[in-house]
Amino acid sequence: MPEVRNVILAIALDLGSTSIKAGLLDQQGELSNLISIPAPIVYADGMYYESDALAYAEVADQALSQCLVHAGGYPPLGLCSQRSSFVIWVAATGIPVTPLVSWQDSRGAASCLALQSQESAISRLSGLRLAPYFFAPKLRVVLLENPDWRNRLVSGELMVGTLDTFLIWRWTGGKHHIVDVSMAARTLLMDIHSQQWSAALCDIFGIPVEILPKITPSTGLNLPLANGLHLQASLGDQSAALVASVGDNSEAALVNLGTGGFVMRYLEAVNDSSDGYLRTLVYQDNSHTARIAIEGTLNSIAAGLAPYPVADCRPEHMAQNKDIFALAEPSGLGAPFFRGDIELQFSASIEQLAQNQICCLLLEAIVFRVVRILEDFNRGGAIKRVYLTGGLSGLAALQQGIAQCVHQEVFHLQHKDASLQGAAMLAVGLNRVTHKDLVKVQLVEDNRAMPEKYQRWKLWLDKLLAT
Repeated sequence: MPEVRNVILAIALDLGSTSIKAGLLDQQGELSNLISIPAPIVYADGMYYESDALAYAEVADQALSQCLVHAGGYPPLGLCSQRSSFVIWVAATGIPVTPLVSWQDSRGAASCLALQSQESAISRLSGLRLAPYFFAPKLRVVLLENPDWRNRLVSGELMVGTLDTFLIWRWTGGKHHIVDVSMAARTLLMDIHSQQWSAALCDIFGIPVEILPKITPSTGLNLPLANGLHLQASLGDQSAALVASVGDNSEAALVNLGTGGFVMRYLEAVNDSSDGYLRTLVYQDNSHTARIAIEGTLNSIAAGLAPYPVADCRPEHMAQNKDIFALAEPSGLGAPFFRGDIELQFSASIEQLAQNQICCLLLEAIVFRVVRILEDFNRGGAIKRVYLTGGLSGLAALQQGIAQCVHQEVFHLQHKDASLQGAAMLAVGLNRVTHKDLVKVQLVEDNRAMPEKYQRWKLWLDKLLAT
């Protein structure tokens, strides 16, 4: 019999913070020939988190070229990128005048403090909360510290953009200064309702709208690059992960538990954002139809768990300490609360507890935060399935704890490259998933102590939030 040739549908590139990955998508929907190269080191100095933008670009080119060797041609390219990292560079040479300012950088805290009175307007227009994580607060500080750069940006001598914008500009020989709508939506400068740059938001942050890249759809780009590829899709990494995990299923929720955590589900339309949850523009197709999601966040949960033996905490150990409650976010509660003053803590002394017992309390806190977000999201339309992904989602205690406390079916997605998969899917117009790596979480035992403790944990948290 003749050999069946594995047809490559797309190539994808994932611009991560710690690694840069490339892979090929075949006709079975599988990723192959995965290339992973460590990203340039991010240097941390207080609130500053920076890396070498040119070194990053070189590693991205290297990953893409190594993967292309196995492609047998030039398949369409799907790109996904870390959100809110940006750089300013010289238009004539492409040489950066700033480092690559990481999404982890918090120099924008000064902007958030100065603009507190504008927070409701910012949230209403952008769908986001005013936070140092985003592009606009950081760029505002950079421009205030370097006042001559503003005129140089307006004149076109300098250019500014998120990481994807910088790389696309380089790959097209400086012909295209663009950003897709999902990345623009995370800047605090885009009106999520019109999906265009907002003059009002730009005015609030003191950022000239004319210096910003052109907003494009996320798919159907058909943009020729110098390396012979055509860029067909570009979007944020979390958006790509949602596409790979739930496709376009509005009755499913994605729970990602990794360095931090987030819970997302699709919305039928942009609605009121006064509930504290984030509105995420997942992607926009080339007919300008946008998919919007609601998002709750858990901050720095991996750091909170780091000192403890998480693998030793078994499902049957959960909720054994019935009267001690915990929060597991050392950098402050995330959406919908955004309380930097309420960090990792316990409701009572833990001095007499073993390390394993403390660890279980923190894992319970993660379970309960996830369940509370899911409860809120369910009011906007019934959720039928919950998908778990991310490095921490493999812990049996978290899987069982969530399954014990919710009414939906819970599944564990074991794929490790969801963002890469989602970018590749959108490059060829796929938005339905087959879930070949899906495992249903079967309850080992009916631990009624978990849902009972959850109800009392909610009362404790509400009282804490009221103080």
